[in-house]
Amino acid sequence: MSQLEDMQMFACVMEQGSFTAAAERLGLSKQLVSRRVAALEDRLGVRLLNRSTRKLSATALGQAYLERVQRILQEVAEAEQLVGTLRSTPRGALRLSAPVSFGIQHLSPLLPGFLLRYPEVVVELDLSDRTVDLLADGFDMAVRIGELADSSLIASPLMQLDMVTCASPTYLAARGAPQTPAELAGHDCVLYGHSAAVEWPFRVGGRQQRVAVKGRYRVNNGELVRDAAIAGLGIARLPTFIVEDALARGQLVAVLEAFQLPSNTAWAVYPQHRQASLLVRLLIDHLREALSADGAAGG
Repeated sequence: MSQLEDMQMFACVMEQGSFTAAAERLGLSKQLVSRRVAALEDRLGVRLLNRSTRKLSATALGQAYLERVQRILQEVAEAEQLVGTLRSTPRGALRLSAPVSFGIQHLSPLLPGFLLRYPEVVVELDLSDRTVDLLADGFDMAVRIGELADSSLIASPLMQLDMVTCASPTYLAARGAPQTPAELAGHDCVLYGHSAAVEWPFRVGGRQQRVAVKGRYRVNNGELVRDAAIAGLGIARLPTFIVEDALARGQLVAVLEAFQLPSNTAWAVYPQHRQASLLVRLLIDHLREALSADGAAGG
């Protein structure tokens, strides 16, 4: 086998986390994949993997080699894609990660149109409310909502999302409605995500102010936050597309509307080595155009 194929096997092993999973993905035997990675290590004269009975991990040299290999493989794929684009239609595969609620509400109706438009493109969509590691998990692009952590990823805005702070009538009758963001300190809130400290942004006196909130229930899915708020567990802050039906039915009531920030942002983020990817650009353009035309700020 060629050196490039050995590099592809090594990258696949690292992305899948085991020789067995990599072999299944590549359609090869576990023994062949293991043997070729070992031969690669022999040729390089270094150990790339820490092998244990539970899970493979990269050595320090292996991680550095993996990052360079991923860039090389991506450049090879993009070179082939460029030739294919010049002679026919775009082709290739994209792995995409997105939050569950956003994926169901917005991506589900839009991705089929993208695939029909480009019949030689393959898309794998993974819906998860965890923040995936694009490089380690092998994703080409992810959708993220709200403020982005500092990173080497490139971010491109897709759409604006209106946010609403709300609670059930039962909760408000028992605890009263907060009149200012500062009063949230005396309320139970339903928390989204796994951060130790949670702060909600509001506009106070013409400036943005972050208010610390607390609560007994913390989950990483918007629908579960909404359902907990409907059940009366506390005040929630969510995109309107998740709670608009509950608001219309009176199951939830908006609070602190005078202090609400205008909108939040849904971003497409991707690694720097994917910046030249035609498929990433085509998908971002397709989503941005459709979401803008849809006027989907509230769903």
